Amino acid sequence: MSAFEVPVVPRTRPLPKEYIGQKNELECLGNMETPTLRESFTDAIRYWEPLRLAYNAVLGVIVLIYFWIGYPASKGNLSVDAILLIFLLAVLANVAYCAAYFVDIFAQWSGYRETWRKYRWVLFAIGLLFAGVLTRFWAAGMFASPSK
Repeated sequence: MSAFEVPVVPRTRPLPKEYIGQKNELECLGNMETPTLRESFTDAIRYWEPLRLAYNAVLGVIVLIYFWIGYPASKGNLSVDAILLIFLLAVLANVAYCAAYFVDIFAQWSGYRETWRKYRWVLFAIGLLFAGVLTRFWAAGMFASPSK
């Protein structure tokens, strides 16, 4: 065996019926059903859009908690500019949420589509945790009571 040859590992499980008689692994991969772009978009929208409500609710609760913690002073910090800044940050949080679509559609077009569909909630959890930390810092800074 030369340095460039890959050792053959014996199979421990038999091949599925649809792969028997195929000449190589690429022919086997050709039998996989690749979703159309439209199907991938539809699946992504069905999964991510209901979760957007939970995402926004969690971020809103974080802001309300920090508003309540610093209540007497936080009421004084509210102005038209502060409310517009909160609105702008909420829009940017939703734009950042859309980054999940790129990852989701890319993963659906890979050979790991079914595995991805089982575990894509991990992406949601990590993104929600990251957004929650950022929201906490912004809310704590906006509604902090002035130091004396």
